Amino acid sequence: MDAMSRADANRRRILEVALAELLRDPDASMDQIARAAGVVRRTVYGHFPSREALIGALIDGAVEAVAAAHASGRAQSDDPAESLAHSMVAVWEIADGYRLLVGLAQRSVAMEGIRQRLAPVRAKCVELLRAGLADGSFTSSLPPAALAYAHEQQLFGLMEAVNDGLLPPGDAGRAAASTALLSAGVPVERARGIIAGLG
Repeated sequence: MDAMSRADANRRRILEVALAELLRDPDASMDQIARAAGVVRRTVYGHFPSREALIGALIDGAVEAVAAAHASGRAQSDDPAESLAHSMVAVWEIADGYRLLVGLAQRSVAMEGIRQRLAPVRAKCVELLRAGLADGSFTSSLPPAALAYAHEQQLFGLMEAVNDGLLPPGDAGRAAASTALLSAGVPVERARGIIAGLG
């Protein structure tokens, strides 16, 4: 293994271990992460100059995974309401693994940074919402961009509800989809039918 691939492997290993350690102990230090990853502290700092940079890299990875899940969910149906429900469930399945990072990010990385990272996903949400408002699938009085922000915040709120033990993680994906559909103005019976059809 050459030096470059060894460095890449170290970086991936540090990120993988850091995520597990931070989810287990949100106050885990760089020393703890280095020990858990089986590397010296200097190696961790060689890849990530600060704890905030490490958390930022984890959030970047989470956002990439969320974007891929959102795209996969949208592709499940041409119907805007069904597409919205599928995308929310798909995003939750990814986001659930990272949900404790949201609380951590609020302490160490500005939420504005997360919002900026999510801008491409939000733009796709706006397109979907615009199409649904145009064809009558959605009846919200909010403009598509505002509704996309509302859906994003609902998802963060559900993550916090799960973190606080108010909602079982297994129920949160459907809750996110249902909340998004209802807030977009999908009639209750139609929303129930879509959620039931998610499998």
